Amino acid sequence: MELTWHGHSTWYVTVGETSLLIDPFFDNPHTSLDVEEIDEPDYVLLTHGHADHVAHAHKFNDATLVATPELVEYAKENWGFEDAVGGMGMNLGGTVECGDAYVTMHRADHSNGIETGYGTSAGMPAGYVISDTVPTQAADDESTTFYHAGDTGLMTEMREVIGPYLEPDAAALPVGDHFTMGPWQAAIAADWLGVDHVFPMHYDTFPPIEIDMEDFERELDATGAAAELHALDGDETFTLE
Repeated sequence: MELTWHGHSTWYVTVGETSLLIDPFFDNPHTSLDVEEIDEPDYVLLTHGHADHVAHAHKFNDATLVATPELVEYAKENWGFEDAVGGMGMNLGGTVECGDAYVTMHRADHSNGIETGYGTSAGMPAGYVISDTVPTQAADDESTTFYHAGDTGLMTEMREVIGPYLEPDAAALPVGDHFTMGPWQAAIAADWLGVDHVFPMHYDTFPPIEIDMEDFERELDATGAAAELHALDGDETFTLE
């Protein structure tokens, strides 16, 4: 599985022959790429409707859209999307097969207006657990699994459900504070999830979410989390095996 961070919460994930673009927003200081330079993905996954997560979704409307039913309908009416998983989006707790990947939607603790953050609701905000095998209660040491937490605060579901049952190997966690978790909550999340690798995201994009990455390192150490910290450069790819 290849994971490429394009800044903020934007990730391009490749599972086998399948490509998934999460929260396309390329007007951020961590990417040097224009949106036209991004390979057309097979699927676009949207965690919620805020502008800094959906800004360039319309540029990839030939892809199959994965999002809540409310956000899918909005995208069909306003952004030119024709296809959605199952024809009507998906919802929290569900798992859908997306080519070579299995995508499970889980809740995120956040708000969820569309584009401006006010007015039209996009349903519940979400995160995604992406795996190369279908999730079951049986532990699977052969699977490779990546958790994109979306915009969220610390949730006990990370400790009680996502970590022990969905078993992510790696997690992309928001660390910028103010709108989401900050370094200390994100460090606890990494510990609760039991991941081997943690990737900070949603930071240093705007003044309110500028942080010192050393704070996150210290908080990780304080939790005793086993996760290795990977603060990727923009447009950098990590191979998860």
